[in-house]
Amino acid sequence: MRVDIGGIKIDKYSFDEVVERIVGHALSGKAPEYVVTPNAMHILTLQKDAHFREIYRQAFLVVPDGVSLLWSAKFLNTPLNGRVNGTDLFEKLCAIASQKGLKVFLLGGRPGAAEKAKETLEARHPELKIVGTYCPPYNFEFQKAELELINSKIKAANPDLLFVGLGAPKQEKWIAANYQELGVPISVGIGVSFELVANMVTRAPVWMQKMGLEWLFRLIVEPSRLWKRYIIGNPLFIWLVLKQRLGILKFQ
Repeated sequence: MRVDIGGIKIDKYSFDEVVERIVGHALSGKAPEYVVTPNAMHILTLQKDAHFREIYRQAFLVVPDGVSLLWSAKFLNTPLNGRVNGTDLFEKLCAIASQKGLKVFLLGGRPGAAEKAKETLEARHPELKIVGTYCPPYNFEFQKAELELINSKIKAANPDLLFVGLGAPKQEKWIAANYQELGVPISVGIGVSFELVANMVTRAPVWMQKMGLEWLFRLIVEPSRLWKRYIIGNPLFIWLVLKQRLGILKFQ
């Protein structure tokens, strides 16, 4: 079952159910799939980007990364079963991968982030097999040779789980364009998670995460990069959800 927020269908699975479905698919050897982790900004972007919406429609799982989606679903009388935070999902899947022998590849992040996240995770889980990391250069998506290099690296590593930290909607568009060719059982877009795991970006205290104030903490830490997303984006998202509740939202 899926919950509609702003015309976007969000899966109504708990965190543990999402982990179980991803691990089960990765172990099954079935056709490649991908997972998207929307927050409020994704929902706003999806309103005006038809290609992005189609990518979401075809996803294996659409899981609520942002607390604002949980609040919105409750306000719309269609509650979700908890948050599936992208960073928590990344860390949990790596922990299980170490137990199940699943191979992992990290693509994206700031320079050095994926490699440092690899070191952090392998220190926690000595059995974890991170078979490759790569940080593509700026504007790589417009460079044919670079795109071919990325695919060749991932194919050679032959991972079971591919985590992509390129930011939305770039990471989702890259995954959708390449996941079939790559043949990786599960690809997941996880935004800034490499930096958070590597402690290159400080994560909000747990109490702020639980109160839904992680966005405020990130705004304080990185104001120049995130002010537009939160100062402008949050009111726009609230208005979008209110229009849906009032029945005046026109879905495209």
